[in-house]
Order: sequence, then C-alpha cells, then structure tokens
Amino acid sequence: MPTRTAIDPPRASDADLRRSEMLGAILGAAPDPVVAIDRGRRVRYANPACEAAFGERSAEIVERDLAEIVALTEADELGSNEVRRGHAELNLPNGDVRWISYSASGFELPDGSDRVLVVFLRDETERRRDELRLSRNRDELEQTMRALAHDLRSPLVSVLGFSRLLREDFGAQLGDRGAHFLERINAAGRTMEQLIRDLLDFARIGHDGERRTSVDPREVLQQLKGELKPRLEQGGVELALPENPPVVRCDRTRLYQLLSNLIGNALDHMGPCPSPRIDVAIQTAVDRHEIVVRDNGRGVPPEQAERIFEMFHTVSHPGGRKGTGIGLAIVRKIAELHGGRAFLECPPSGGSAFHVVLPRE
Repeated sequence: MPTRTAIDPPRASDADLRRSEMLGAILGAAPDPVVAIDRGRRVRYANPACEAAFGERSAEIVERDLAEIVALTEADELGSNEVRRGHAELNLPNGDVRWISYSASGFELPDGSDRVLVVFLRDETERRRDELRLSRNRDELEQTMRALAHDLRSPLVSVLGFSRLLREDFGAQLGDRGAHFLERINAAGRTMEQLIRDLLDFARIGHDGERRTSVDPREVLQQLKGELKPRLEQGGVELALPENPPVVRCDRTRLYQLLSNLIGNALDHMGPCPSPRIDVAIQTAVDRHEIVVRDNGRGVPPEQAERIFEMFHTVSHPGGRKGTGIGLAIVRKIAELHGGRAFLECPPSGGSAFHVVLPRE
C-alpha cells in the first residue's frame, strides 16, 4: 500500500465519492446552479453551472461553509421535504455581490446513506437592477408631477379669481355673449383644478406613510353613497351595496379613493338606460378579496379594456360627462401597490364590470 507524504492532498473517503457521484448523476445536468449542503452548512456538491455563477471552480466550492458564499438559513432543516423559497446575496471572490433567488429542500440519497439540503439558485441581479432603475424613474416622474401640480395652482387661482371679479363688476357690460365666454373660462378652470387634484392624488399614492389596516368596506360605501346622493337622484341611478362585505386589508384612504373612482366612473359613463343601476360586490377567496363594480350602462368597447386604465385616456360618449382620465389610473396604481391588479370585464349582455383583486394577508 503506498504511503502518504506531508504534501499529498487529502483523499476523499469512499462515502464522499459515492455521495458526490450520486448527486452528480441527479443534479449535474441542471441548467441553474445547484449546491448540496450537510447539517454543518458545508457544501458537499456543486454542479458545473455553479462555476459561472460563483466565479470559481466547483471543486473549490465543495467543503466551504455556505455562509461564506450565500446567506441562507435552511441548513438545519434537512428533515423536511417542504420547498422553502427566498432571496439572498451571493458574494463572489472578486468582491462583487449578486442577488439570487433560491429554493431549498431536504433530500435523501437514493441508497439511504445520507441526507442533504439541495439548494437551487437563480441569478436575479439584472432583474433587480431593472426594478431599482424603474423605481427611481417612477419616483422622479411622480416628483415632477407633484411639482408641476403645485406650480399650476397659483396661476389657476388667479384666473378663476379674476374671472369671478369680472363677472361681478362688469357682468352688465359684457352682455349674454360675454357672460357665456366667462362661463366657459370658469368651467375650463374647474376642470383644470380637478385635474391638478387628481394628479396630486396619483403622485401621493405610496408616498404618504400609508397604513394598512382591517377596513370594513360598509363604512366607506355608506359614506360614498351619502356624498353621491344628489348625482344618484338626479340620474335616477340605483346604487346597490353589499350587506355583509368581508373586512379588507387595505389603507382606508386608498380604499375610499378606489371605490369612489370606480362608482364615479360608472356614473360618468354609463349613459342613458332603462332602470340605471350600479352594483358593488366584494367577494372572498382563499388568497384574495375581489371588488367588483358593475353597471348596466352602454359599456366600453372591448378594444379599450386595457387602455382605459392609462393616464389621461378617456372614452368619449355623446352627452357623457368628461373626466380627467386619471381616476382609473389611480385605481390600478392602488391595486398594484397592494399586490393586486385591476381589470375591466366587458359582458356580452352590455354594461361594464370593473374588478380589483387584493391579496389576503
């Protein structure tokens, strides 16, 4: 039997070699980096895809403490077959840090000789950078919108104030034609004033230290019904509210905005119809709440179902009330910031049904 000298590298045991061979046969062809670690957080196997991700050879990764490479916490849960997912930082030898997502699960070797934690890794660095860049751009855009809205308020106040003084002091000299022109100026100013308010509301969403609590939608809906009573009676519109809606996890102000914009949008655009009616429903599923505001009006062309949520986009109808084109953009932004989504259903029978899905916590 040959003798080992002091400079001979340590030889792996037969059990280590057998384990490495079995893991290599199972995980070696995986396109993403995969490592197998033991209870002591030591890497026992790293597949070939790890070399590009870690910036070093797979053989150099084996036997290292996983904490030196990736900050994971599942190393002591080898007994569970449940898949745990998360995000972590990957520290490269050159000092770079990359963002990864991972899924980890306990795994028993086919011969029953050992159990390891198998961790699948995926590089998310570019996606994370894109998200950060998009977030910065969105913040810059919203700051610009806030500044623009505030800058427009001062001259608008002057326009509305002087038009009021002109009507009061010189109304008799202006005559009917002049009074009509003044009314047009005042109406345009009020529209611009509403546009500025909507822009500020849109820009504030997500930046106001919002607090998500358990909100009873009945209180919000009853408040809205009282505020909209003159418009409902004027149009002969019935507003049907749910009797026992589920409690929704949401910022109360944002829930008010969301429902106010959806019901107000229906009032603005449903148009003349027999027995006009708006139905509000709040449905519950295992993982979500779904708010549905449905009307029996003239509906929205299906090709506009997505564009209608864009900023400043409106669908014009003869005789319809023209909005600022921001209300539904506010609805979608609130839904997405709460981890949900907003979409429009165009039933074949007519009318519109706006859906907002909010995840349950």
